[in-house]
Amino acid sequence: MKLNINSKGLNGTIKVPGDKSISHRSIIFGSIAHGQTIVHDILRSDDVLSTIGVFKDLGVSIEDDGQTIKVEGKGFEGLKKPSNDLDMGNSGTSIRLISGVLAGSDFEVKMFGDSSLSKRPMDRVTLPLGQMGVDIHGQSEKAYPPLTEIGSKNLQPIEYKLPVASAQVKSALIFAALQAQGTSTIIEKKITRNHTEDMIVQFGGKIDVDGKTIKVEGGQKLQGQEITVPGDISSAAFFLVAGLTVPNSKIVLENVGINPTRTGIIDVIEAMNGKIEVINNGGDANLSATIKVETSDLVATEISGDIIPRLIDELPIIALLATQAKGKTVIKDAAELKVKETNRIDAVAKELTKLGADIEPTEDGMIITGPTKLKGNANLESYHDHRIGMMGAVAALLVENGTVELEGADAIPVSYPQFFDHLEKLEDK
Repeated sequence: MKLNINSKGLNGTIKVPGDKSISHRSIIFGSIAHGQTIVHDILRSDDVLSTIGVFKDLGVSIEDDGQTIKVEGKGFEGLKKPSNDLDMGNSGTSIRLISGVLAGSDFEVKMFGDSSLSKRPMDRVTLPLGQMGVDIHGQSEKAYPPLTEIGSKNLQPIEYKLPVASAQVKSALIFAALQAQGTSTIIEKKITRNHTEDMIVQFGGKIDVDGKTIKVEGGQKLQGQEITVPGDISSAAFFLVAGLTVPNSKIVLENVGINPTRTGIIDVIEAMNGKIEVINNGGDANLSATIKVETSDLVATEISGDIIPRLIDELPIIALLATQAKGKTVIKDAAELKVKETNRIDAVAKELTKLGADIEPTEDGMIITGPTKLKGNANLESYHDHRIGMMGAVAALLVENGTVELEGADAIPVSYPQFFDHLEKLEDK
């Protein structure tokens, strides 16, 4: 795919599509709750459609009229043995969280995904689930998909200290703990996004969170709810960076979710002297905001420590932002990037280097020196990773001459089906 280069400015307003993490969880909670759940503004991306398809295969009635989605939940006990293997597509969220959901079911399932998902380690989920009495295994000690799982009706509670900072692993264990015979204790390595905890309360359940320690009582029954999904800050991030770096730009992003466990990128932009205004729209735990950005003179910063889980998915596009900042930006404590859809440390460094960026990969992050004028005549690759693909598309806007081609642009609808439509809308202004 040939990308647009040398943008003269991005101007206008777009509404950010629904948050992918909350969209996944709205389907999951609706399926394991009792009664009807109605979901507004869900993200209809490939990943979320994978979650919907899996729960349909598990016997849950899910209807989508194009405006709202209605889920008829019958509790954990209402899930039925599927007649086929469960296709998770490219979605690590789907396979990890659903592994926890099925921990209390005594039928056998096989879960598989595409070639990218098949390279992602699942041992971080299979090991603690095994301690709870689940028979679950994958390929090799790392438990690469496909996974085979047989849950237990006598699921045992667990006390488990997470070896990695991962909201997916935490959530999988919380879903399993809801079905266990007693109270489970889960201790995070670092505090990660808390959508699962918030939604347990929203669906009438109980969960005790004290810093990094989470206690979940088993045997709970949840009740269906009506949910409006806020916009995805991970999707907004690409236009935040575009607005800050492309000359003569002013962008307004509506409906951006600003859950505090997800807003690390806003903190980084402020630290880099970016011109950003956040107007809180109010609301409940899944609150949203309108965010305005404009072209800025950026300065380098260090990104490390506790902020990393709050912006782990945004680090590829933050790396591009750093190429346009004065000084040396250091990203560290982000080794988790190596086990995403691809090794994002190596992928980001390789692709931005093709455009002339000064970027050095490290064991747990990267060092980026800027500002750098990006150059064209480059063939970029997405590695079947939606975030690497969108990073490349935004980077091309900063290239002054030549051409930029992107291989694997079809990965982008995994999280942002309207990405190129929104980009074109802003360029037309």
